[in-house]
Amino acid sequence: MDRVLLEDFVNHLSFERQLSKNTQAAYASDVQHFLEYCEVNEVLPQDVTDRLIDQYNYQLKNVEGLSAASVFRKMEAVKSFYKFLLLEQRIQDDPTRFLKSPKLPASLPEQLTREEMERLLSYPAEKFDEVRTLTIVELLYAAGLRVSELLGLRLENINTDEGWILAFGKGGKQRFVPIHPACCQRLKEYLSLRTAHFVGKEVDSEVFLNNRGKKLSRVSVWRDLAALGRKANISRPLHPHLFRHTFASHLLQGGADLRSLQEMLGHANLTTTQIYTHLDVKDLKNKHKKFHPRG
Repeated sequence: MDRVLLEDFVNHLSFERQLSKNTQAAYASDVQHFLEYCEVNEVLPQDVTDRLIDQYNYQLKNVEGLSAASVFRKMEAVKSFYKFLLLEQRIQDDPTRFLKSPKLPASLPEQLTREEMERLLSYPAEKFDEVRTLTIVELLYAAGLRVSELLGLRLENINTDEGWILAFGKGGKQRFVPIHPACCQRLKEYLSLRTAHFVGKEVDSEVFLNNRGKKLSRVSVWRDLAALGRKANISRPLHPHLFRHTFASHLLQGGADLRSLQEMLGHANLTTTQIYTHLDVKDLKNKHKKFHPRG
């Protein structure tokens, strides 16, 4: 397998396309799988034809039995790889140019109800880690942040007096997101407790810290949210992205327009935001069924 070619591709994703580390790793894994397939078939990646691309697509679907979503992801990675080779003039023709991506059924994002959110946000908290978890819930719900954006927040990125935060999204793109007074108050209380908890100690400048004063990890956030959900008797498992979906859905149901929602979520493409309109329609249908005299 041509590891140098793979490394060059990953560098392209990092420095030129400025994709996140997680996205780079996913692309690298999928392209590595394809390069191994080329090696087994004794074909150099630069010599691949559209016929071999079709064979690989068939292999994924019918031999390896991958789901439609997994096949789609892997083939999109291969298409990106050949766009890179074409850009670098390492090939003359793109063997994936006739490859049509299948239309995947849009899965509706899950959301919490307003009653569930109220139950979570009113849960009593006294210890530092409990207050920290509730502040995380408040901020995820108030600003629709990704977990990476939440954990990357530094003290200078928050303005509780004016009611906004500065989030750094995918590819280092930054955006200002407004937060409501209740969230500002919760943040002030947490930050005051944070100062008292670490008085006299040298700590990291991120907003959310573990008990050693270091930046909180993703694993800790997932664990703490799951524990809070059990204590608050929430039936579904809690995770950071669930609050992002809930934020978007509740805003849309409250009358927010898609363009504003796109800006707040940091979506590069409006079509990504439009999935929430389907969820809103589903909510309307449920209400129609519940309240219409003929059901």
